[in-house]
Amino acid sequence: MSLQPGILARGPWTPSQVAYRWGEEFFDPGPALTSEADAAIEALRERGSPSHDGVSGRLVGFSHSAAGLELEIQPVRWSLRLLDGACQSMAALCITRDAQGRWLAGRRAPWLASWAGRWALGAGGAVDLAESPVHTLTRELDEEWGVAPESLSIEALVCLPTGLVLLVGQARLAEGVEVVREDEHDAHAWWPAEIADWPEEADEPLRRMASLLIASGGK
Repeated sequence: MSLQPGILARGPWTPSQVAYRWGEEFFDPGPALTSEADAAIEALRERGSPSHDGVSGRLVGFSHSAAGLELEIQPVRWSLRLLDGACQSMAALCITRDAQGRWLAGRRAPWLASWAGRWALGAGGAVDLAESPVHTLTRELDEEWGVAPESLSIEALVCLPTGLVLLVGQARLAEGVEVVREDEHDAHAWWPAEIADWPEEADEPLRRMASLLIASGGK
């Protein structure tokens, strides 16, 4: 299955409405992409970034309806997600809001493998081998910000122009919960509930992603 960039499926769904299945066959990208992945890992080493090349997942099939979302995933070399042509490697993006509707934004540290130095919403990362993509959302939120959601909705499945596939969730934090910034971010802020009031560092892709959530009913 070859995916086109854009929204592949739109919820919202509850976590229990998202099913997944891992296949056993490991994805073979061929010699050209293997060489590109080798070079990407070497480039990380040269700039002092963590460069362990593990195994994650890629999306090979999906189906959806109002009743739920089903994902078919296969093992893939993690470093393929770094390429422009990410082979449908999967990641999870847990956009996070507080009890007042403000959006958690963090500036990604310069040593990170992807989107270094850029502002991002919430938490995100690769879907690990055999992991539920829904669990990836809450795991990344805990690892990056030290919090658990009061509620979580699964909002969309999105294919980026690079070929990376995102499962997008929205986490709501309970009143009074404080985030603890880990070293994957070197700055963070709570952006206003109204997207029009966001600061200049909020680039257009972030505004589009937030608008997608609002359009799905995630006010």
